[in-house]
Amino acid sequence: MAAHRKPRQRSLGGHTVRTAATFALAGAATATGFDGTGHAEPQLTPDQVRAKVNKLFQEAEVATEKYNGAKEKADTAQENLEELRDQAARRTERLNSARDELGSLAAAQYRRGGIDPSWQLALSADPDQYLDGAALAERVGSRQSADVASVRRQLLEIERLRGAARVELGTLKTRQTELKRHKKTVTSKLSDARQLLGRLTTEDRARFGTAGSTTAHASRSSVTSRRDLTGPVSPASATADAPDSRAAAAVSYAFSKLGSPYVWGATGPHAFDCSGLTLAAYRAAGISLPRTTYSQINAGRRVSRSELRPGDLVFFYSGISHVGLYIGNGQMIHAPNPSAPVRVAPLDEMPFAGATRVA
Repeated sequence: MAAHRKPRQRSLGGHTVRTAATFALAGAATATGFDGTGHAEPQLTPDQVRAKVNKLFQEAEVATEKYNGAKEKADTAQENLEELRDQAARRTERLNSARDELGSLAAAQYRRGGIDPSWQLALSADPDQYLDGAALAERVGSRQSADVASVRRQLLEIERLRGAARVELGTLKTRQTELKRHKKTVTSKLSDARQLLGRLTTEDRARFGTAGSTTAHASRSSVTSRRDLTGPVSPASATADAPDSRAAAAVSYAFSKLGSPYVWGATGPHAFDCSGLTLAAYRAAGISLPRTTYSQINAGRRVSRSELRPGDLVFFYSGISHVGLYIGNGQMIHAPNPSAPVRVAPLDEMPFAGATRVA
């Protein structure tokens, strides 16, 4: 037995230990690559950081629009559920009243007792009065039968309403699950973006904040802020060129919100995401737009880029994940992302996907 143990000890001390060490080193290298803290990771340039952050912002915006859509559906489901419950409660109240009335009639009949009609006629001092009373009793009996049938119908209707409410409750729970999932995606993307921005110097972060772009084309973008309203597009010229008074009112509202912060899921009056800004602008003009970019693009008549007029909704990216409000001269007002407030920017800042004139 001893002769067999020694070779195993030598093997463990030689090739096996070296193999184990190799695996350990490989594992350490792999772990370093995954957590991103190893010394081998290249130092990103400010431009590379900006590019990554812009990509994260775009991905977060896609998730934001999905969140907005799920929230809109969840709100609708909640309203439907409350309405169904209210209807069921009102019908239950009427049913209880009908039951009470039937119970009172039944008790009165029981107290009067069931005397044979022929004996009632024979014993009556006034047969004519009795016959009149018998006819009335027959009519009352017919009414009672109708009341019983009505109660049965009400019971069936209440059960239908309760069944519909159960279905709507299931829909609401599904939408709430979607909300949580999209919210987690948004917060994760924004958290990653903040961490990347933390690598930049104060000067680089300041340049990023004033670049005004949500794509890698930030260096070519020109924008204006609240203090630059004397630029190529003024509120007066934009509203004057709008196709109608509602579009002019939407444009005026958008100009009044320049400098407001971007907050995902917000629809004003002090903070906005991209579709929240356009929704609020047209809400101020008395028009109700859908909540998401995917729906807003169908909220009016499609127009080509060459036909654009102030007040038109302009959409970007192949997934229609961003929207702004056109103000003329190739520019728009939009809520870019958390790194920048509501501002004026050129349409060329992002890949153009289409435009809609609100009907």
